[in-house]
Amino acid sequence: MSATSNQRTFAVVLEPEEDGGFTVRVPAFPEIVTYGGDERAALAMAEDAIRLVIEDCKARGEPVPDGEPPQIRKVTITLAA
Repeated sequence: MSATSNQRTFAVVLEPEEDGGFTVRVPAFPEIVTYGGDERAALAMAEDAIRLVIEDCKARGEPVPDGEPPQIRKVTITLAA
């Protein structure tokens, strides 16, 4: 599928849950926190939540984030013994 002006890509963070499934967060929309029983369901829930938030932003005349990817880095720490 080719990209169009109606398509946007947003980064999502899948956090595995101890009991299975994934909590999903969307850095461009901090208000979005959702869950899916597996990766496929989690991504589908994220898509639905993103659509709803974008529709709400448009309805209120607010700008819609452009989906710029977050910068992810690792930090290593040493714990006191």
